Amino acid sequence: MMVRRPTGTPALRALVEAGIAHTVHEYEHDPRAAGFGIESAEMLGYPPERVFKTLLAADGSQLVVGVVPVDGLLDLKALAAATGHKRLAMADPAVAERVTGMVVGGMSPMGQKRLLPTVVDSSALGFETVLVSGGRRGLDVELAPADLVRLTKARVVPIGSR
Repeated sequence: MMVRRPTGTPALRALVEAGIAHTVHEYEHDPRAAGFGIESAEMLGYPPERVFKTLLAADGSQLVVGVVPVDGLLDLKALAAATGHKRLAMADPAVAERVTGMVVGGMSPMGQKRLLPTVVDSSALGFETVLVSGGRRGLDVELAPADLVRLTKARVVPIGSR
């Protein structure tokens, strides 16, 4: 992998500024696609367990980020336990967009307006590289899971289910 110049998204700028090796993957997003993450895996030709989606959950006042494979579900109880919350629910999409500065289907765990508590599913460590959104629909970034964890200051625990 090589370090690429940013193409304008905060996620790509964060990677370049941190000196993290990554590869940018772009594809033509189909606005009719039902699942953004599955679309990404299919369009880029990667197995869905290696492509991760960024989901936001809330306890009513605080947001947290869960990063799980696109073909799985976020276990809200496991995410709550990992972040010290009693209970979490999926965040309102409008709130998530406002807080991160990114649109649903293009939210990256990197380059958000402010660093939120982040948990990456432990399955990510089973791969040499994983893909996450690059900060807009149709843009993914491939990087080492350890670099993703370091850049987002994430905890790594099992938070995904299939």
